[in-house]
Amino acid sequence: MPTPHIEAQVGEIADKILLPGDPLRAKFIAENFLENPVLFNNVRGMLGYTGTYKGERVSVMGTGMGLPSISIYANELITEYGVKKLIRVGSAGSLDANVKVRDIVIAQAAATTSRIIRNDWPEYDVPMTADFDLVYKAYNIAKENNFEAHVAPVLSADLFYSNLFEKNLELGKLGVAAVEMEAAALYYLGMKHGVQTLGIMTISDSLVTGEETTAEERQNTFKDMMLVGLETLIA
Repeated sequence: MPTPHIEAQVGEIADKILLPGDPLRAKFIAENFLENPVLFNNVRGMLGYTGTYKGERVSVMGTGMGLPSISIYANELITEYGVKKLIRVGSAGSLDANVKVRDIVIAQAAATTSRIIRNDWPEYDVPMTADFDLVYKAYNIAKENNFEAHVAPVLSADLFYSNLFEKNLELGKLGVAAVEMEAAALYYLGMKHGVQTLGIMTISDSLVTGEETTAEERQNTFKDMMLVGLETLIA
């Protein structure tokens, strides 16, 4: 049955899926990487497609921006559609001078400023971690393709515009490679429901140096990350 946010019927979504934040990035991936992609969702313009990649049935769908948005879609994909492997592919801002624009970050864990997870666990700082098997496979796939990849923690921020700029940069000095807005929520749902989750991000801008990419580049040209995500899904 369709959910309030996904109009697909059960069986129209594969058990493995890529989750870009931007629905137009989902469209790009479907049109450039998948064979015979079929649109399964257009509710609120959040495009989702199912096709095949190297003979394996896979899906791709946008999630929107922020922890609340990805929480809605990931929860419904897991609980209503039986998705077992979910990989976020998105952009992030570097917090480390050694993590350059267009590098790939494979997020082994995610700190967060959000209270979404603390609402469930007010007495604990629950560690948000990726599935190790997916981290291991993604890193090796990136290296086999000679992509510049970093395995490191990231920060999942609750706000894009905040007064925490300097504090975020301090996290970079502790080894937190980048800031983004979704991974912690995805990892929590993976842990909660016993499914595999991972975040793979391309550095779109550096909070250290000020270098940045354009919106068009972020939407259309982060193909290395997309390839690593798809290869990891079917590995």
